[in-house]
Amino acid sequence: MSNVHTDSINQLMEQFRKLPGIGPRNAERLAYHILKQPTDKALALADAIRAVKEKIRHCARCFNLCEAELCEICQDPRRDHSIICVVEQPKDLICLEETGLCNFVYHVLLGRIAPLDGITPDDLTIDQLLQRIQAGNISEVILATNPNMDGDGTALYLNSLLDDTGVKVTRLARGLPSGGTIEYANKSILTDAITGRKPI
Repeated sequence: MSNVHTDSINQLMEQFRKLPGIGPRNAERLAYHILKQPTDKALALADAIRAVKEKIRHCARCFNLCEAELCEICQDPRRDHSIICVVEQPKDLICLEETGLCNFVYHVLLGRIAPLDGITPDDLTIDQLLQRIQAGNISEVILATNPNMDGDGTALYLNSLLDDTGVKVTRLARGLPSGGTIEYANKSILTDAITGRKPI
């Protein structure tokens, strides 16, 4: 059977298929949608992808995503910089921020300890977190890792490291379902989890 698409359309469809949740039919629809768009609109998508890859970096302090050396949260003097909320990924930070309850700053681990996947504490930004705490003026660390096996294990590991620092360590309340992820929790669940956090 002959190929019904041109090489360039096949190449575009192949790239779309690499995106999460995009199967062959959706990839085909997206490719033909791009093809129907005016050139300037289609290239605007390419420019946006290029800009994200070239401009986005990790905040030098908390490892959130930003375009400057420090993210807007770390630069905000209205935030309580004595409370650090530790999350696994920038997406988790965004979800917590959407509750409107967060006046603290963050530290993004860029993952979680997962021995079965070969991810160890050395693969995360734990050393940088400890440096921030050792620098002083930190009164509380909120462990907001996901309430699943790897997230709980990461929280326990961090709690053991922070045990001798004199800093209050809390964990988000179990408004979050066990085995779930922050990314998929709704605003009311996250609100309960933040306001109901308890010492470990």
